[in-house]
Amino acid sequence: MLCPVLMTARHSARRVIVTMVALQVAASLGYFSVMTHLVAHLRHDLGLLAGTIGLVLGVRLGVQYALLLPVGAITDTLGARRTGAIACTTRALGFALLGTAEGLTTLLCAAVLVGAGGALLHPAAQTMLAGVTPSRRSAGFAAYVATQHIGTVVGPPIGLALLTFGFAFVAGTAAVLWAAAGALFFLLPRHDPNSAPRNLIAGIRTVLRDRTFVLFALATAPTTLLANHIMTAVPLLGFSRGTATLSFSVLAAVAAAAQPFVAAHHRGERPWVLRLGLLCAAATFLILTSLDGTETNLLMLAAVLNGIANGLIQPAIFQRAARHAPAGRFGSYYGVLAFFSGMFACAGDLVIGRLFDQDPTGTTTALLAVSAFALIAAVTTRGP
Repeated sequence: MLCPVLMTARHSARRVIVTMVALQVAASLGYFSVMTHLVAHLRHDLGLLAGTIGLVLGVRLGVQYALLLPVGAITDTLGARRTGAIACTTRALGFALLGTAEGLTTLLCAAVLVGAGGALLHPAAQTMLAGVTPSRRSAGFAAYVATQHIGTVVGPPIGLALLTFGFAFVAGTAAVLWAAAGALFFLLPRHDPNSAPRNLIAGIRTVLRDRTFVLFALATAPTTLLANHIMTAVPLLGFSRGTATLSFSVLAAVAAAAQPFVAAHHRGERPWVLRLGLLCAAATFLILTSLDGTETNLLMLAAVLNGIANGLIQPAIFQRAARHAPAGRFGSYYGVLAFFSGMFACAGDLVIGRLFDQDPTGTTTALLAVSAFALIAAVTTRGP
């Protein structure tokens, strides 16, 4: 017979996992129904150049990941429950503004709000999952990530269907879904945060003194660019909205299908899983260099490889941070990790957008560079 403490821990873990999965459904549907069509909207509806599109996307990423350095520690201080509710409200406002934006200034304001919401959300959500019992952590995170990718599969077709009513309607629907996700945070159990103000600085200082983890964070810095850039590259290569949507759905379905494999026997904790994911990402962008908007079969192959990459990389990095961070410091560790990754992605989007505005040689150079980043990360990443 299970002791009361163990039964309570299991009940609490189950409650956290179920609530986070439900929250992820709302958030993912809202996010991907908009973001997978944003580049096409900016390019074709608003007539922006690729460099300007890169600026908007780069600002969103820059704000999100620049804020993660302090926000990760703030999550440890305020508590994940409160931080997550604020995050979802901020993103709801960002998507509402994005739907009405016509000029660059308004677009940048919307990008700042969406980025700030993401900076608050990710450490809050992953702190909740990192806090469940170790025996359930792998399965819980796998369910969370699989739900995210299922939302990625379902979100783009929903967004495509809603586009018949206009992009503003799609963005408004996303805002409502994000508001609902914020309400779900209040169903999560309360945890005592590290409320002393000195903990904010102490948390960041603790991570930066951890040389092993900092080197790991630097080696895996390209991972955000590798995960996100395919959604920018495919529309700019000339593929239609329908074909791009299909490729994103295939990518997400493969990433979701990989989660049971990664969770079983705690495979996500093994270094070869991360390296294999990085090699698949390198192969993805190598294939994209040969595409010009007509080779649908090769695009689907690239989507499958990128799906495998995302499915392996994300849980591997989470498990490394969850095992490495001291109790009560996961937010700080995740914040530093995501800060390095986001800054790399921000700079990469700005440079790559300019290369896409040049000629086919510039496009090829950009995609080869992204592939090279993945290879370098695979070589330099070290195991626990």
